[in-house]
Amino acid sequence: MPHELQGYCIEDLEPGMTASYTRTVTEADLVLFAGLSGDNNPVHINEEFASTTFAKGRIAHGIFLGGLISCVLGTRMPGPGAIYLGQELRFRAPVRIGDTVKAQACVEEIDEGSRQVVLDTTCYVRNRVVVTGQARVLVGSREDD
Repeated sequence: MPHELQGYCIEDLEPGMTASYTRTVTEADLVLFAGLSGDNNPVHINEEFASTTFAKGRIAHGIFLGGLISCVLGTRMPGPGAIYLGQELRFRAPVRIGDTVKAQACVEEIDEGSRQVVLDTTCYVRNRVVVTGQARVLVGSREDD
């Protein structure tokens, strides 16, 4: 079982285990993320411009959504102590201010020898898939204690 400052150990994980994090996207999220990342693409921060694009309005940064997946991996499962090694993301549909996003990770593969775990990652708005992908993380072992 995970501890406050240590998430799941490699021995505790099993294929099919899932965890999630849910957040409603706000105006502040887009503005702050644009400031932090430097990605000031007007499709994210300028409604007048964004309304002339395929999206017909402002949309969340794709990597902001990747950050929600990072939240799952770093705080839920595998949790604190896990090291993010890589992430593949495919953006399926736009996410807008006011949308509630559920980021979910599901354990797909476990390699106890290398202590690496592959997780399928998905973001949903309502029941619509907006992001799919796969993450790889390095997880500690109880032998480390």
